Amino acid sequence: MPRPTVHRAPFGSTHGTPTDLWALDSGTGVRAEILTYGASLHSLTVPDTAGATGSVVRSLTTLDDYTAKHPYFGAVVGRYANRIAHGRFVLDGTEHHIPANDRGHALHGGPDGFHTKVWKAEADRTDDSVSVRLTLHSPDGDMGFPGGLDAAVTYTLDTAGTLAVEYTSVTDRPTVVNLTNHAYFELAGLGDIRGHSLEVDADAYLPVDDDGIPLGAPAEVRGTPFDLTGPRVLAECLGQDDEQLRAAGGFDHCWVLRDSGGGLRRAARLTAPGAARVLEVWTTEPGIQVYTANQLDGSFTDATGRRHERHGAVCLETQHLPDSPNRPDLPSPVLRPGETAHSRTELRFPHLRD
Repeated sequence: MPRPTVHRAPFGSTHGTPTDLWALDSGTGVRAEILTYGASLHSLTVPDTAGATGSVVRSLTTLDDYTAKHPYFGAVVGRYANRIAHGRFVLDGTEHHIPANDRGHALHGGPDGFHTKVWKAEADRTDDSVSVRLTLHSPDGDMGFPGGLDAAVTYTLDTAGTLAVEYTSVTDRPTVVNLTNHAYFELAGLGDIRGHSLEVDADAYLPVDDDGIPLGAPAEVRGTPFDLTGPRVLAECLGQDDEQLRAAGGFDHCWVLRDSGGGLRRAARLTAPGAARVLEVWTTEPGIQVYTANQLDGSFTDATGRRHERHGAVCLETQHLPDSPNRPDLPSPVLRPGETAHSRTELRFPHLRD
């Protein structure tokens, strides 16, 4: 069996800091490209059932495209993924303020979050996998968050074609942390996600207000467009007359995954039309934000010139639940000195094994 390989290539520089593209190749047909800018998943090439290859994530072309404001294509977002209401939270009696960058709230760590940083990287290889480990130091007060945080994200690609993304963080002061990857998935190369079917292993989700902030306790999905306990074609769900869908323009909601005691379990299964490709997302996180690219409007293009349009992809963001720094009823995102925040998400492609 061919051995997996890893290679590095320059990807330009920003403000005098060079960036690189790391290519992980399974040796069995799957290839991942990772940028040190934003620790971004730039490309994930996966064969379909007929052997044709293509990337299953939507991306941009040049470093200039990534350094310009964009909707987080492939980036690792933090220090706190998703929304913090009004950019404020109280920790140990002290109120902290994060710059608002989304309708008066803090989204994905604020305007200069981890998606705008150049991460350090080092590679590793074994007989059956290759990996790149990216690290970032976020100083005390970065975007208003307390404590110096050392974050690491490791992408590992094995010969079975599974891409694992592992997140770890440590801090020198109490803080909150919630890291995820904001890849836009589209498995068929059609530029439209609505013909895909999606299944989410969750019995509840968080309804949100018009700004995307959770309204209250998790609600049962049964009898709603959010019932993805079995596979459903996304066009069928998105076409329903539902107040939550109207407010967000589609799915932009967090599903509360069935409790696994912190262990790895399946969170979602995305299937292309005709089942030519199948993606399963497995995670240790308590939630998954499903976002059907409601705000894409054709302003961004990929290397082929294809425009990224509304409902052209879906994000499956494994994470802590939104606004949980202000919600003691939800799993806590608090990290204290001496502790390590750790989570693991795996992207599996079962059609490669069938």
